[in-house]
Amino acid sequence: MDADDLKRLVRDVPDFPVRGILFRDITTLLKDPAAYHRAIDLLGERLRGYEAQKVVAIDSRGFILGAPLAYLLTAGFVPVRKLGKLPAATVNAEYALEYGTNSVEMHRDAISPGERVIIVDDLLATGGTTKATIQLVQHLGGQVVALAYLIELSFLKARDQLGKYDIITLIQY
Repeated sequence: MDADDLKRLVRDVPDFPVRGILFRDITTLLKDPAAYHRAIDLLGERLRGYEAQKVVAIDSRGFILGAPLAYLLTAGFVPVRKLGKLPAATVNAEYALEYGTNSVEMHRDAISPGERVIIVDDLLATGGTTKATIQLVQHLGGQVVALAYLIELSFLKARDQLGKYDIITLIQY
């Protein structure tokens, strides 16, 4: 099973969450055990050489990929959550939305200075959430070595915003 096979398992949902948006639904891929396993294996193969000490995954679909990748890469797992969801001392960063701003946070003790970090999410769209997550990692002294996604919406040109980082994706639209 290759990336094209995985792409065929992603469901298109028109007009979700709002009219005019074509939502790429990964639940149809995730429910297929062989496809989910293969997606994790393919990402893991591409990320192994980065020798990450932490996998930082973005709330919430990023957790679905980040946790098994951390296990596969023998790395720690760090969740980045929406504001107010973590119980201990945090650092936070704001990012822009079409209609305002939002914030993400991680625990203040999640990353040690100098640790090698891979940031993982399900989908790369505009790159706003990723940029905020990079800020969090750097604020704590971590070194972002790669960014990884199951899907990239390449027509939104997020790579232009994130150009200095290695970006690994399996499926492009």
